[in-house]
Amino acid sequence: MTNATPAPKKKHRFWSMERKQSAAGWAFLTPATLMIFVFSFYPMVQAFLTSLKRGLPTALTYCDPLWRNYQRMLSDKVFVQSVSNTLTYLIIQVPIMLVLAVIFATLLNNKDLKFRGLFRTCIFLPCATGLVAYSMIFRTLFTYDGMVNAVLTNIGILSEPINWLNDPFYAKFVIIVGLVWRWTGYNMIFYLSGMQSIDYSIYEAARIDGANQFRQLINITIPLLKPIILVTAIMSTNGTLQLFDESVNLTRGGPANMTITMSHYIYNTMFTKNPNFGYAAAMSFVILIMVAVLSAIQTKVGDKR
Repeated sequence: MTNATPAPKKKHRFWSMERKQSAAGWAFLTPATLMIFVFSFYPMVQAFLTSLKRGLPTALTYCDPLWRNYQRMLSDKVFVQSVSNTLTYLIIQVPIMLVLAVIFATLLNNKDLKFRGLFRTCIFLPCATGLVAYSMIFRTLFTYDGMVNAVLTNIGILSEPINWLNDPFYAKFVIIVGLVWRWTGYNMIFYLSGMQSIDYSIYEAARIDGANQFRQLINITIPLLKPIILVTAIMSTNGTLQLFDESVNLTRGGPANMTITMSHYIYNTMFTKNPNFGYAAAMSFVILIMVAVLSAIQTKVGDKR
């Protein structure tokens, strides 16, 4: 009778498949995490510390009290005006732009429409135009002796030319028109991509039940596009609160700072008129707080999950 030799015990392998997968994941994540920290979070912390300081850029010292720069904003008429202007652009321009984007996407999603690709390109093309280039074009069109005044006076809409860029109301109107013209096509592409995933048979069933185009838009398209609409609303809000190019290139912030935006005023404070890095950093954190609060509100209202 022979004794059976015991089976050799399997050695526990330190580098198991799960550990290898975890190590590979961390290997890919670590460089990106370090870069995000170095180029995003660390500068944010330094900017917050700078917002608590005053003095020349080469000799910054902490304020006494520390919140002095934030307190100064309440009595800064130009800053208050820039906040008012930016919120005006936000309240008027963003809803108009998103509504037009939904309408254009609905029209261009029709399978029976000829030259759909051409129309989509024409509406999206302004988004591919350089910010400075289109601002210069709009500035030329809306000058006192520009093409807009010439056309409107020739067809009888205006009895005399309007000084578009030197009147506070009309200058804001020009900026809003420019924003709508440039960014409507950008949002339209998001809605078109969302509509491509909606089964066309749903629209056919609704049409058989007697629903017209408007009812289909309200009861089918918009509810199914709600997550995309929420994303575009948040992106448009963030972009408008950080609006810079149109204020700088179209109206120069004038007349008398009546069209200046918060980002434009921060730029002026930091780089042009008696540079004040501490106060500019404080204003930038106000924009950050506004973006975070409005995004949170939009997410809470728009996402019911």
